[in-house]
Amino acid sequence: MLNRRLLARTAVAGALVLSLVGGVVTAQTAATRVPAEVQAGTYKLDPGHGKITWKVNHLGFSTYVGQFVNVSADLTLDPANPSDSTLTATVPLADVAPNDDGLKAHLQTPDFFNTAEFPTATFVARSIMVDRENATEADVVGDLTLHGVTRSVTMEVAFNQAGPSMGNTYRVGFDGEATIRRSDFGMSYGLPAIGDEVELHIEGEFVKQ
Repeated sequence: MLNRRLLARTAVAGALVLSLVGGVVTAQTAATRVPAEVQAGTYKLDPGHGKITWKVNHLGFSTYVGQFVNVSADLTLDPANPSDSTLTATVPLADVAPNDDGLKAHLQTPDFFNTAEFPTATFVARSIMVDRENATEADVVGDLTLHGVTRSVTMEVAFNQAGPSMGNTYRVGFDGEATIRRSDFGMSYGLPAIGDEVELHIEGEFVKQ
């Protein structure tokens, strides 16, 4: 009888240990919203989940919204020292989606992007400063080159989540906000009827390489 009770207790203890170990494994492979738990390494933007949405005042009647798609970006993450992380992005300006064929064609001309001469815009981060009170937020300051002009731009970035995803990939997701003046980049067509300030929303899911 004693041996049976001992065996039963041993079995229960073993099951408990296995369940605890399983819990640790699950925790390690689950998504996290804690920046310090993100895996360090190099990442590439998933172009299917990496877009830039822009908004501009249109003659005072509406806030016009469009998107840039097929954006490419490389990210090196160092969660232990976020300021050592790097980010570079390239935006193909011909891949703009304003939901209007006539406007899309007009945006390619010298009135706006002049894509024949300046086919892409680029952003290169120079500093990353994490918010002291909220580690999921940071200011990313970098050089934006658009229409042949380079200006310093600050992007407010929010960390969303990191972890395993479909296709057996590990990814990290961010959203960003920035505001630029198109006149700063030599694009003054339509001012002031068409707004000068352009609000940018950046959606980015990066896949670990």
